[in-house]
Parts: sequence; structure tokens; C-alpha cells
Amino acid sequence: MKSTVTLLEKMAFDVAIEDHHFTIDADPQFGGEGRGPAPKALLLSGLAGCAAMDVVAILRKMRQPLTGLNVSAEASLTDDHPKVFEHMTVVVQVEGDVVPDRVWRAVGLSRDKYCGVAAMLSAHGAIAYRVMLNGEEVPEP
Repeated sequence: MKSTVTLLEKMAFDVAIEDHHFTIDADPQFGGEGRGPAPKALLLSGLAGCAAMDVVAILRKMRQPLTGLNVSAEASLTDDHPKVFEHMTVVVQVEGDVVPDRVWRAVGLSRDKYCGVAAMLSAHGAIAYRVMLNGEEVPEP
């Protein structure tokens, strides 16, 4: 895996990952123009994306009829530099006629075994997980 970041102008950079390109940028308060996400936001997106891919793959292997999935990740930052994620929460929202315990099983496998992004970030702070099934919160069994 390789990522190359090349200055475009001001605080905007082209990111190249294999054949994919996108722009990252800083907020205006830091000299950027907000032309793309900031690096920490990408890291948080990586956490949500990793969980989403794991949960979908696991639920499909369990033959659970999911019709939709949305995963969000939120974090607060420490006050001191370097500002790092302090409190992280991942919310997994599943739609479909899915057994609640199966959703939690999939989330648990992602959290504890498969998601490398969660493993890296959890080394620096706890990550809380919540599950919503068809709009209702489901407590962890």
C-alpha cells in the first residue's frame, strides 16, 4: 500500500493511492480553502469504512437479509498538541429483517478481530460502538 501526497497550492494537496486521486485541504483558518477533507477526517472515515465493509461482509456470510447500512464515526480531539482523537464513537445503522444478535456479532468481529483501523486507533483511545437496527438502538448482548 502506498499513498503519495503532492502540493497543489496553498494548503491543498493531491492524494494518489494506486489509481485513485482526490484532494485534501486545510480549513481556511489554517491557510486552506476547504477544497477537500482534512487528514484527521480521512482517518475517521477510514474507521467508519473499515467497520462498514466488515459488517456487510460478515452479515452476508451469515445470510442476514440486510437492505441498507450506514456507519458514522465521531471523535473529539485533545486540547494539547499533537491533537489526537480522545473519544471515538462508531454508530452502525442497519436496515432489514436482521437478527439483532447477529448485527452485534458482526460489529464485535469487526471491532475485535478484523478492522485494522480500529486496532490502530484503539491503541490510543477507547472506541465505543452503538448499533441501530431499523431506527431502534439495540443494546450489546
